[in-house]
This record gives sequence, C-alpha cells and structure tokens, in this order.
Amino acid sequence: MVYTKYSTEKELIEGCRRQDKSAQRYLYARFYGRMLVICLRYTADKEQAQDVLNRAFLKVFNKVIDYKPTGTFSGWVARIVFNTSIDYVRSKARYKKVMDFEVEKENEIPPEAIDNLVAEDLYKAVQSLPTEMRSVFSLYVLDGYKHREIAEILNININTSKWHLASAKKQMKVLLSGMKEYQGYYEK
Repeated sequence: MVYTKYSTEKELIEGCRRQDKSAQRYLYARFYGRMLVICLRYTADKEQAQDVLNRAFLKVFNKVIDYKPTGTFSGWVARIVFNTSIDYVRSKARYKKVMDFEVEKENEIPPEAIDNLVAEDLYKAVQSLPTEMRSVFSLYVLDGYKHREIAEILNININTSKWHLASAKKQMKVLLSGMKEYQGYYEK
C-alpha cells in the first residue's frame, strides 16, 4: 500500500504494525505538533523536546502492535509521549531531598497576564526554569496534577514538590514582570 498525508489513521496504524517506514513517517508528521507541545512543557528548548519526541515515537512504533482501540489512538500516543517526557525529567533532574519546611506563600500570577500571553512566550518562560522547577510547574499548573501525584510521578517528597512549585512561581513572576506589557501588574 502507498501511504500519503491523506491516509486514514487506521491505515497508518496498520502500516506501522507492519513496520512500513512510509506509514511511520506520515503518522509521525500527523502527530508531530500536538505531541511536541507535551515535550516542550518538560524540556529546556525545542531541540531537547524533539529528542524526547523522537524517543517517544520509537516507543510508539515498537508498541503499536499492542495498541487496542479502547480509547483514542491520539490519547494512547500522548500517554507514551508524556511518560517519555517524565522519564527524561527523571534522568536530568536533581531534586533536593527535603523532610519538612514551610513553603513560602506567593502571590499568584495575575490571570490577566497569563491570559494575554502568547503561547510561545509562555513556553519560553516555562522552558527557562530549571529542570526540577519546570517539571513540577508543568505537572501542577499545565497538566492539573496534585502534589501527591507529582511526588509519585517524579519519585520525590510532597514538600519537595510544593517547594519547587513555589520557587517556579516566584521565578515566573520575575520573568513575567520583566515583560514590558505586564509590568503594570507588579508595580503595586
């Protein structure tokens, strides 16, 4: 069979199960943008994100034979990309082990500031955070996980998760306040 960008998802899945390189190329192209966004949340730059995405798609192509259409295929791929991103974070991050301490309560970033940010600006700001802060911030703020879940995912203490989130918020506030269009929110 000849695969094109117009091939159906089902056709591409079947082609990938047969390890057809053309089907793999078109499937990768179809999901590239959506899945790269997931990787960008947990990496420092686009190059690292693409590396993680390539690792994830290698897993997708090796495991596609096991895919059962009980949910959406894009959801299945996204789960593999997310897990690969978290594996990457675990391999790069050096979390400080903390037992117990008071987490400094920070003022929230004004919702208007985030609402007005262009997605690319937000990703650049998030990507500029150190790996540990970026991963906790992304899991908590962008993906909606609770500290208990983050602690399990990253194999860290709950207080460590809270500390990294507070530190990330503090750094994001500084980054956002440095942006000319958001300075008015922080000069009070």
